[in-house]
Amino acid sequence: MPEVTVKNLAKTFGDNSVLRDVTFTIKDGEFFTLLGASGCGKSTTLNCIAGLEQPTEGSITVGGRPFVDASAGVFLPPEERNLGMVFQSYALWPHMTIAKNLALPLNIRKVPKDKQKTLIHDALDKVGLAELSGRYPHQLSGGQQQRVALARALVYSPTVLLLDEPLSNLDAKLREQARAWLKRLQVELGITTVYVTHDQDEALALSDRIAVMEGGNMIQIGTPHEIYERPAAPAVAAFVGRCNFLTGRVVGQEGKRYRILLDCSTDVVQVDSEERVAGGESVTVAIRPERLEVVPQSGTASGTNRLTTQVLTSSYVGSRYEYDVRLGDQVVQVLSGRGGLSGEVSLVFEPADALLYADKVELPEEQRDLLTIAP
Repeated sequence: MPEVTVKNLAKTFGDNSVLRDVTFTIKDGEFFTLLGASGCGKSTTLNCIAGLEQPTEGSITVGGRPFVDASAGVFLPPEERNLGMVFQSYALWPHMTIAKNLALPLNIRKVPKDKQKTLIHDALDKVGLAELSGRYPHQLSGGQQQRVALARALVYSPTVLLLDEPLSNLDAKLREQARAWLKRLQVELGITTVYVTHDQDEALALSDRIAVMEGGNMIQIGTPHEIYERPAAPAVAAFVGRCNFLTGRVVGQEGKRYRILLDCSTDVVQVDSEERVAGGESVTVAIRPERLEVVPQSGTASGTNRLTTQVLTSSYVGSRYEYDVRLGDQVVQVLSGRGGLSGEVSLVFEPADALLYADKVELPEEQRDLLTIAP
């Protein structure tokens, strides 16, 4: 399967710029995900690869073959790109049987009828639906329809598979099952795959690498572990998983360890970071809720940073407890295996458990809302 290279991609609609200098390379056989909130440009990027949108600037090559080169006036039409695409809505023809839905792209490519039967059976067999070829879409469940749409995209052996939020119409439990099945199939086929989603869990579970997008820009590309553990920008930390942001200023440094005076309280915390930040400079400390330990005020817990907080709410969610605690004039979210805490508690974490960004960021909306309603 070929490598996909996108260089300096830009797209404008009138005065509205929706993509800005987007550049990335997808390796042969890789599962590559475009992740971001609605309107970030991820679907537009996918549509440019598919040929459903024509970029204003930039180039796209697949397996060394130019699909788009805006400067040279090159634009290969979608039907000549041999790409398989699965849409969010599945786009199955309701008046056609499953077999006829799969035959449609083969008819367009003038594949002989006798060969079509073999290709259709093989494609449906890959997704576990070979025995349902005579049914109509309305006779299938949502999960089965999603697999039919995938089989239709695979039936003509595309060079690259494009998936535009294909699991978003499924309920939560079925979505979990479908993404596990989809990952196994992609590994078995070894097909280069570009996946679009706004679901961070989906992206982390499925991807070899993730590109996080915001406002038409690509702000970080990395493995799921890199994106989650070492987000390159506060926007990545805020979007992928939950994260607390504490603003402050640097009041001391020893090697890679910084001492930060927090704005929300009179506390000074220590954070390890590769960032180069000058004394007195404004910074943001970011820390995941699961990296924090919450213990009774009189309890013992190992941790360089120990802050006095007040429990606002406690929720049991099966595998853990979720706490909202007040630290000075800010609400901090904590995930813990320890239940039954109330009143004044200690918040404990190590310097290596937090991230440091050399600027102040705005508190995420959900934390601003908590602060507003907190007693």
